Amino acid sequence: MIKIGKIELGDFPLLLAPMEDVSDPPFRAVCKENGADLMYTEFVSSEGLIRDAAKSVQKLDIFEYERPVGIQLFGSDVETMGACSEIASRVNPDLIDINYGCPVKQVACRGAGAALLQDIPKMVRMTEAVVKSTHLPVTVKTRLGWDESTKNVQEVAERLQDIGIQALSVHGRTRVQMYKGEADWTLIAKIKDNPRITIPIFGNGDVDSPEKALEYKNRFGVDGIMIGRATIGNPWIFNEIKHFVKTGQRLAPPTLAERVAVCRRHLEFSIRWKGPIAGVFEMRRHYTNYFKGLENFKPFRMRLVEGMSFEELDQILNEVVQEFSEVLC
Repeated sequence: MIKIGKIELGDFPLLLAPMEDVSDPPFRAVCKENGADLMYTEFVSSEGLIRDAAKSVQKLDIFEYERPVGIQLFGSDVETMGACSEIASRVNPDLIDINYGCPVKQVACRGAGAALLQDIPKMVRMTEAVVKSTHLPVTVKTRLGWDESTKNVQEVAERLQDIGIQALSVHGRTRVQMYKGEADWTLIAKIKDNPRITIPIFGNGDVDSPEKALEYKNRFGVDGIMIGRATIGNPWIFNEIKHFVKTGQRLAPPTLAERVAVCRRHLEFSIRWKGPIAGVFEMRRHYTNYFKGLENFKPFRMRLVEGMSFEELDQILNEVVQEFSEVLC
């Protein structure tokens, strides 16, 4: 049984990666319903939270149905990160996560996210400040290093464990790589093999199929896998992986009716969270992903994007089932 603090996650947990503009409460809801064991919020700016910025505060929204769930924080100032950990803890998540992996310029160039991989002493001080400011378990997500010449994640794992983090997720690329090239899990395996390391180690990067998940589990010995981009429009990947790991057999892919049902559930959660206008608007980015691969789907996608109410969108989704089920038969 893999545990983070007192949180029990099963024998080989599957984690939903924090993704900006993706892993909001509605998306987390459908991932939870389709087998995710632990999820994280979109990353929350410590500077925004300390200023009580509406966008940052809204990202603290968590719901009972999605537990266990962690709030992920990022920032460049040690004291601010400590203070924000205290604020985030008040909404009672299951854990606090620190982002030391985000590679995008607007984060890294401000000294946050993956930029901390260039200053390990500061990373240690920041992590210690967060650990001391909360009663909750603290976890970290990071990368192999800043670039090929500074792959320091093994040192990072030891030093952060020593000051109290209770799990580590590692994306198998450097910051310079961004999301290009193939993720390298060999250093992740070395962390797991280190006899000094006693906390759970989760691998992240390029897992997009049940076969690859099982291969990486066996090959690299990780305690679990964090999945990001492969979940977009495909939240059932969690149950597919679980079934394959258990039986060695692939689940049948979701039918069109099942894809529509999950899309509809996502829309319902979106409206419930953001209201009838913003909820409909927020959902527009997801339709292409849910129906990827359907030929001649563009007219329906345009209608879904232009739809203004749940009733209208529900009718269009019913038409999608009627139109394309015949084509797929």
